[in-house]
Amino acid sequence: MRVLVIEDDANLRLSLDVALRGAGFAVDAVADLPEADEALAVHAYDCAVVDRMLPSGDALPYIAARRRSGWHVPVLFLTGLDVPSDRVAGLAWADDYLGKPFAVPELLARVGNLCRRAPAAPAPVLRHAGVEVDPDRWESRRDGRALSLTGKEFTVLQCLVVAAGSAVTRADLIAAAWDEIVPPASNVLDVLVAQLRRKLGDPPIVHTVRGVGYRLGP
Repeated sequence: MRVLVIEDDANLRLSLDVALRGAGFAVDAVADLPEADEALAVHAYDCAVVDRMLPSGDALPYIAARRRSGWHVPVLFLTGLDVPSDRVAGLAWADDYLGKPFAVPELLARVGNLCRRAPAAPAPVLRHAGVEVDPDRWESRRDGRALSLTGKEFTVLQCLVVAAGSAVTRADLIAAAWDEIVPPASNVLDVLVAQLRRKLGDPPIVHTVRGVGYRLGP
């Protein structure tokens, strides 16, 4: 089961990531709503744990707008806004509401309960510059030609497709593809990108952005 965490406090975000992974969940943890949009475009989630007050503002209108558009992922608001009126407003659009401070076992129990409610909607097929990525089926193509990719190659390509021509940093690509800690000076990403380029074929479509990372496009 995959959980999206949206929490701007770096220490709490890390703690939630560790606790949820320790309980057996796959976790994507982001700091704000624009990053959440990117994650939601890539993955199907079984639950979202969302702080109310984020750098972009109150997450309540964001969740409400997604609900109106047909988004059905169960949402747990985890927030310091915990007076009764805040709870009532939050539960109009979310499935559960937990105030800070909180007990980790209770959080894990609530997340597990939400994840069991219903399967998440399928993730959309992603396309950019002739490359197609289907996250649910783990299938990828270039100009209609099926690609045989490893899990890490697929994840890196998926991140590049989502960015739609914008540069993706080395740190973001490593964080997405490697669960284990990878030293910043490691060349594992460069080796993987070289393999990915060979599988994608000519003309070259994965480009190095010096000092930043990589981008996908002509």
